[in-house]
Amino acid sequence: MFRDWVDKFGAAITVMDTEGNILDMNEAACNALSGGRSMIGENLMKCHQQRSIDIMHDMMKNDHSNVYTIEKNGRKKMIYQAPWYKENGEIGGLVEISMVIPFEMPHYVRK
Repeated sequence: MFRDWVDKFGAAITVMDTEGNILDMNEAACNALSGGRSMIGENLMKCHQQRSIDIMHDMMKNDHSNVYTIEKNGRKKMIYQAPWYKENGEIGGLVEISMVIPFEMPHYVRK
């Protein structure tokens, strides 16, 4: 059951450990990366620039998220990266959620 909703979720989800090794990816993440599911076990640090690696290390060291938007192949995406935690409360690595969003998007202030 758990795998069903994660795999069919409308955003790419990638989970890595503290060393940068990919632990899991949903179907959308597999489709977004050349190599697909065979990338599980590979190290993300190898395919990122030093600035990105420094940000990943800082998120794990200082326990914070990194959120931004990008435009790629004519689509706008929101990238949300944040630590995930083991049962003992220790940071286990990072999760990245990448989702396509509209270029123009309503914003609501709720009370």
